[in-house]
Amino acid sequence: MLTALFVGTSYAITAVALVLVGYRGRQLYQIFAAGQPDPTRSNNYKRRAAWAIHEILSHTKMLRFTGSALAHWVVMVGFVALLGTLITAFGQVISPTFALPLIGNSVAYNFFVEVIAALTGIGIVTLIGIRQFTRILRPDKRSRFFGSRSGRAYYVEATILAVVFCVIALRGLEGALAEVAGWNLHYPVSYLAILVFKGASITHLKVAIQIVATLKILVSMAWFIVIALNLTMGVAWHRFLAPFNIFYQRNPNKQPSLGALPEMLSHGKPIDFEDPSEDDIFGIGKAADISWKGLLDMASCTECGRCQSQCPAWHTEKPLSPKLLIMAMRDHALSKVPSAAPMVGGAIENAITSEILWSCTTCGACVNECPVDIEHVDHIVNMRRYQVLVESEFPSELGGTFRNLEKAGNPWGANRTDRDGWIAEVDFPVRVIEDVIPDDVEYLFWVGCAGAYEDRAKKTTKAVAELLWMSGTTFAVLGKKETCTGDPARRAGNEFLFQILAKENIETLEHAFGSRGVKKVVVTCPHCFTTIGRDYRQQGFELEMVHHTQLLNQLIKDGKLKPVAHSAKAITYHDPCYLGRHNQIYMPPRELLGATGAQITEMPRNQDRSFCCGAGGGRMWMEEKIGTRINLNRVDEAIATGVEEVAVACPFCRVMVGDGITARESDVEVLDVAQMVLRSIKG
Repeated sequence: MLTALFVGTSYAITAVALVLVGYRGRQLYQIFAAGQPDPTRSNNYKRRAAWAIHEILSHTKMLRFTGSALAHWVVMVGFVALLGTLITAFGQVISPTFALPLIGNSVAYNFFVEVIAALTGIGIVTLIGIRQFTRILRPDKRSRFFGSRSGRAYYVEATILAVVFCVIALRGLEGALAEVAGWNLHYPVSYLAILVFKGASITHLKVAIQIVATLKILVSMAWFIVIALNLTMGVAWHRFLAPFNIFYQRNPNKQPSLGALPEMLSHGKPIDFEDPSEDDIFGIGKAADISWKGLLDMASCTECGRCQSQCPAWHTEKPLSPKLLIMAMRDHALSKVPSAAPMVGGAIENAITSEILWSCTTCGACVNECPVDIEHVDHIVNMRRYQVLVESEFPSELGGTFRNLEKAGNPWGANRTDRDGWIAEVDFPVRVIEDVIPDDVEYLFWVGCAGAYEDRAKKTTKAVAELLWMSGTTFAVLGKKETCTGDPARRAGNEFLFQILAKENIETLEHAFGSRGVKKVVVTCPHCFTTIGRDYRQQGFELEMVHHTQLLNQLIKDGKLKPVAHSAKAITYHDPCYLGRHNQIYMPPRELLGATGAQITEMPRNQDRSFCCGAGGGRMWMEEKIGTRINLNRVDEAIATGVEEVAVACPFCRVMVGDGITARESDVEVLDVAQMVLRSIKG
């Protein structure tokens, strides 16, 4: 009678769970399939598979939070490895002595199961502890778990603990039933449980096995039912979806999904801005506009908050949290929100406000941190594209920036004829290209808007030019032929204006380089470096781009530049987001500074975890009205190191950090790396 009850209950709930999961899983797949096409993900399958396996098994990104990474790894292994114990439980509700064929009674299998179960239990307790200690040590918004749906996480954690308890209890009962005399490798962990159950009768032991096996099945199947009823329960669904999201990430290698923004696709094809179709989709305006990869991103989010913990907007009391934004997009796409409901500014629950959307600096800290490779920045820019191109809704300051870019070719609206004005301020020759770059010129020096017009950035321009001249490196500039690369327009969502500027620059560069094979360009601005070197490739135009810190570092190594006056000043170096995270260039600036003899004191947040200056994503030309200023947060960190100088390698960072130092009334000096090198060489 009892056996029939155990069997009926276990198999009935399993049938319900399997039907529900199958039905809802099919629904989820249909949602993904209905997403906008993205053909850029259907290539390099072998490389994608190899990298996905590597990233999953090595927990590459998870290890950035080492303690939780190790705990999560054993829980992940346990989730798969303990499947055999669930199958065993289905047999045990019928016959308490059931064991898996071939392996069920082997020493190796039993030892493996018990050790994995114990480690899984330790791992999940560790994760629970980390969650609680984080809440205590960093209460409210300082916690990376703020805004996460903790009830769901607790349920998942409780389920895993219950499963581990059942596995160890069943093993103890099995050992007691087998009348195990002493500890052995069959029962390395459960032997203590054997001692607890040892005095029970055989009948009681068999019934107890059936009860615990039934409980294990009920707990496991209830979990499947719960997640089937909650498609937005990423903390559970990521176990099945994250491997696919990692497989289909933009770059199946070490490079994060940063650098160039993806092409603006409509129905899976790049938009022809000169002759767009009537049914073209311009960015993301509603759930139906999201690509299938974007939907997979959102469904895979575990709400771990690692992105939130690194976001400069969130750290300065802005409403943007990359985690909460992805969760809001997921609610739009996977719940009962009407598919035509606006993604930004709607009246529905969890709507994304314009303040959230425009707080992003596109620094990439979120993308760099995400363990399941969600591409937050791409989604944010795609929503901006819709707001700018379709709704004409964007911060008022950007209206002036867009007009300046269109009419004057620079975001400040400065006179085009003044673009090469800095040349008159130097006492060495600077060649300006009139037609095609002469054969004896090795590098085109792309000065950029900031380097041509902004007084502090002009000092960097002149320092780099002088260092190139001193080293005997031949270079030339385009002078008045330069125009903005389009970075501010593209990152702010004005793809149409970007395409115009990019086309103009590409035509200028193609004419300047003529039939030259290797096209070398040196820049001081990481935003120009990224846009010309990576975004322009989407137009079929490629150059050999080098940042000035890379070139100067090589010139010193080659002995063409020789620092003679070693600095005794203590300095710290601020990693620009678009040089570091977006392009993984960290060491050349540091090696350059080291060559000057300077004592480098790193800020706590450095290299790929460097804190943004606040200027990216078009924020350079927007007022920062909400919360505290991002640049002040960074400057406070720099001042706290006790250094005399802050070295930068980006004109935007030069402005933002300099303004922050001034606001704090500090006597710390801000200089570009090139200025420090020039000072050292000239003595």
